[in-house]
Amino acid sequence: MMEVELTEMLDALNQYPPFSEMQEPELIEQMVHEIEIQYVRNGESIIVPNTINEFLYFIRSGAVEVLSTKDQLLRRMEEGELFGYLSLLRDGKVSQEIKAIEDCLLYLIPAHWFKKLYVEQDIFSDFFELIRENRLRTALEAQNQNSNQDVSLMTCPVKSLLRRPPISIEDDVSIQEAAQRMADKRVSSLLITHEEELVGIVTDRDLRTRVIAKGLSYGESVKVIMTEDPITLDSGDFASEAVMKMMAQNVHHLPITKNGKAIGVISTGDIVQKESHGSMYLISDIFKQQDVSALQAISRKMTHTFTQLVHADANSVMIGNALSRIGTTFIERLLQLAEKKFGPAPIPFCFIALGSQAREEQTISTDQDNAFILSDNYDEAVHGDYFKTLADWLCQSLDQCGYPLCTGDIMASNTLWRQPLSQWKNYFSDWIQNPKPEALLRSSIFFDLRCVYGEQSLARQLTDHIHLQTQQHRRFLSHMSRNANQRKPPLGFFRQFVLDGSGKQSKTFNLKERGIAPIIDIVRVHALACGSRKLNTMERLQDIEAAGILQEGRARDLAMALELISMVRIRHQTEQIDQGLTPNNHVNPEHLSSLERRNLRDAFHVVSRQQEFIKFRYAGERS
Repeated sequence: MMEVELTEMLDALNQYPPFSEMQEPELIEQMVHEIEIQYVRNGESIIVPNTINEFLYFIRSGAVEVLSTKDQLLRRMEEGELFGYLSLLRDGKVSQEIKAIEDCLLYLIPAHWFKKLYVEQDIFSDFFELIRENRLRTALEAQNQNSNQDVSLMTCPVKSLLRRPPISIEDDVSIQEAAQRMADKRVSSLLITHEEELVGIVTDRDLRTRVIAKGLSYGESVKVIMTEDPITLDSGDFASEAVMKMMAQNVHHLPITKNGKAIGVISTGDIVQKESHGSMYLISDIFKQQDVSALQAISRKMTHTFTQLVHADANSVMIGNALSRIGTTFIERLLQLAEKKFGPAPIPFCFIALGSQAREEQTISTDQDNAFILSDNYDEAVHGDYFKTLADWLCQSLDQCGYPLCTGDIMASNTLWRQPLSQWKNYFSDWIQNPKPEALLRSSIFFDLRCVYGEQSLARQLTDHIHLQTQQHRRFLSHMSRNANQRKPPLGFFRQFVLDGSGKQSKTFNLKERGIAPIIDIVRVHALACGSRKLNTMERLQDIEAAGILQEGRARDLAMALELISMVRIRHQTEQIDQGLTPNNHVNPEHLSSLERRNLRDAFHVVSRQQEFIKFRYAGERS
């Protein structure tokens, strides 16, 4: 090749990234000596599926289009762009057709140069990873377009049930004025305000039972019959939370707030109109049952609810929230029955869910992780037998209801995890100040905790203590970040899948352990670093992004990776259920579509790069 051609080639490459950004120009100068030139006419195929590609293509002039195996147009590319890298990352195996849509002049860079630069030059590999992450974003957007965002009450936002703005009246009016207002507006409830702040609610039922039935004068103040400080729900919460609150408190109207201000009221009628079958009736049935055997029968409907949500194209956040809410309802009902069976608790307590249930990320295949936080008035000699009996009965009952006993014994039935608040504070102080391997293992479980029954203030005080300790002992974050690197995504050289290689699962990898758990671990460390009080991983990522801990777009990349990996896992479990098999987390990549395999590779690579980042991000933290 003539020197002038080499110079032209070098000049052309250096106009476009990643070549224009590389710090070692001599490498590019060496590479151009091995580049081949190809002329392609409009309409001709350049790369076709089911062949082996040996080049990275640079478009010197012209334009090409990328077609799927079904001849669908995926994208168009023009001067300065590169293609062929996807197949090179798969040992040359081609899955898409690339065709010229104009006369093209192409530079063909040999595969060994692509691999060399990809491994040795961060700028070069970063360029292609950014393309991967953009593709990951496109895949997720396509998935979300197919998702039914209004699947059921389990998953739709409570604000979607609102039909009109709130009707309110000040608290200095009479009962008759309030009733007249309700009649004029044709509503069954009326919010009572004081200087525009919500102080109470009056319903049709109140007028019947508190006024007419008691012969109360209509001239009395409406404050006499209103329910003071009514239970409210934030507009961003799921409607399932509304149902649970209404059932638990036996109320039929629930004010919905946004930024502390009431924006409407939902009633049981709104709920019935919205949901005539399915998941919410499961929660309703749980609250109606009077013994464990009846709850056990109800629990058999869980699988149907799970598959119903999946087949309705619910996303992983919807499904995780729904199944976690159902799990919480089982706990609530069992503890209600326990108090009838064993008598009321002698001291205040808080029953906490841990792990995926606390994060509201449960799927159909999950065991129980839970604990009791007891009041500091706890006296082992006086109260110990009651709480041991309660914990043993509760954990065994949950096991009967489809939530298996924890193999690691992280349950309230274990005396270690049934302690007063002061001891729980000691636990966390020790784990944070002395981050030994066992302490870090505990941290990955216990740092995600949610009160599901009892005194919320006990869990809140413990959470306050945890965040104070982590801010005072920042060295702990360094240990947590190293721990977050223990579970690696199943990617080998050039992003080929690495299989677990043991027993019946020899051709599989564990999506939970190798994909989902690493993301959760990464996000937990960042959440502790920025002081986030959120528990759900997606919500934590929002706080992390707002705090500026990650480079712009990286929090969203992690969220997309989590969603895509989670949905492959969920669909895998659904297929197993449909085949009459017990669902698990072990996926055989050969059983996935080529699109799923590609998206998984992209998602795993996002995780891998974020593990590298977190290792250095907190390396210098000191107490």
